[in-house]
Amino acid sequence: MARLAVPDGPGGEAAMIWSLRPQLGGMVERMIRGAYQQSILPADERELARMRIAQINDCVACSGFRAQSVLDANVASELYDNVAAYASYPGYTPRQRLAIEYAERFATDHASMDDAFFERLRDSFSDEEILDLTLCVAVFLGLGRSLTVLGVDQSCRVSWL
Repeated sequence: MARLAVPDGPGGEAAMIWSLRPQLGGMVERMIRGAYQQSILPADERELARMRIAQINDCVACSGFRAQSVLDANVASELYDNVAAYASYPGYTPRQRLAIEYAERFATDHASMDDAFFERLRDSFSDEEILDLTLCVAVFLGLGRSLTVLGVDQSCRVSWL
């Protein structure tokens, strides 16, 4: 149940919450569009990072959400099954594993991302891809936590993706 008085409307509370501050709703929309439609990362890597953030945030809506761009990219549903056990799961590529680890560290222990970790990242990702991953993770973490804190994380149908 939402902790704010969210009006009824299309997309449910997670979409309608932004109607309380329409001046900022456009910014949220641009952030989400950027992460899903302008990222240079392969959809599976970006999506695995997003799912780890959803788990950490304990966001029900985010955990069940699949953007149309992810569906269009045919991201296998089995990829979601072992995200929390990414370090030991043999089914992930090195880049997928690093994307999940990056998201986890970003959300739970950002100070642990030292030069050695970035050396490992740069062995697999370009600088542009690392920046892209950073911004996507920031969007997923910030918006996911916002929905969870405000109590509108139980359902999410974002129409602009």
